[in-house]
Amino acid sequence: MSPIIRWSPFPPEFSGFEDMDDWFKQAMPVRSAMTNFMPAVDVYQDKDNVIVETQLAGIDPEKVDISIENDVLIIKGESEKKSEVEEKNYYRKEIRQGSFYRSIPLPSHVIGEKAKAEAKNGVLKIVIPKAPETKPKMIKIKTVKK
Repeated sequence: MSPIIRWSPFPPEFSGFEDMDDWFKQAMPVRSAMTNFMPAVDVYQDKDNVIVETQLAGIDPEKVDISIENDVLIIKGESEKKSEVEEKNYYRKEIRQGSFYRSIPLPSHVIGEKAKAEAKNGVLKIVIPKAPETKPKMIKIKTVKK
């Protein structure tokens, strides 16, 4: 049986980076079961909305929870592995499965109750309206004469 080869973003000729990767794994605290992987996100804004997009290919949108609290977007869910083959002789295993959790601070104050989410072709798009900016109110001083 072949050993599983771990995926690394560095090509084999940069073998010195493996030591650095091991050091980071040791230095970082142990991750909880909710953070098996974190899907990448794009966050951008237009005049009226903050838009967040993330790829969730292979994940049932019905099993993804989205919430907004204090201008922080939270996306969590789970990808399930459904396979008839129980044992595989993997040479390489890079596709991740399990629970995920993302907490994304938003760049503007938003109205979370009016957010809309849409899943299309494996991409989840969340559109969150910006809250109107509160402008300082100028107060004119009235002088009272006796």
